[in-house]
Amino acid sequence: MSRQATEQLIQRAEAMCERRGVRLTPTRKEVFALLSQHDGAIGAYDLLEQLKQEMPNAKPPTIYRALEFLQAQGFVHKVSSSNSYVLCSHFEKQHPVQMLICSHCGNVQEIHSKGVHEEFLQQAQKKGFTVQQQTVEAIGICEACAADSVNEDESGLQ
Repeated sequence: MSRQATEQLIQRAEAMCERRGVRLTPTRKEVFALLSQHDGAIGAYDLLEQLKQEMPNAKPPTIYRALEFLQAQGFVHKVSSSNSYVLCSHFEKQHPVQMLICSHCGNVQEIHSKGVHEEFLQQAQKKGFTVQQQTVEAIGICEACAADSVNEDESGLQ
């Protein structure tokens, strides 16, 4: 993501925080910016190593507190299957999370399928369960990796 796009996302996040009466501290803002530079998900300790370049005294609690805040505000989604985090670029509206995770390259794509969410809620309601948050993770192979795999197979045939 370009520096300009990152700055625009940060401005949107700051505006949301202001409306909600919470603060996007310098540390939270830096973690947000670091996440915006990744196409896929990234682990907390990898983020911490990057954060240390800007904030040498950062420790694990620093990164976890920042991630917890960003997640609570809907700016970040946790990828439970890999214990990593991915930035949500359309955070203005709370939404169910559905992620496509490539097992080859680690790329994470967020999708929205109302039908899946509505059916999920109906099934939960039938069981007397109140859904507070929904995350669906599908692990497979992305289009780019599938194409690379086909190209490798074809080149091996020659």
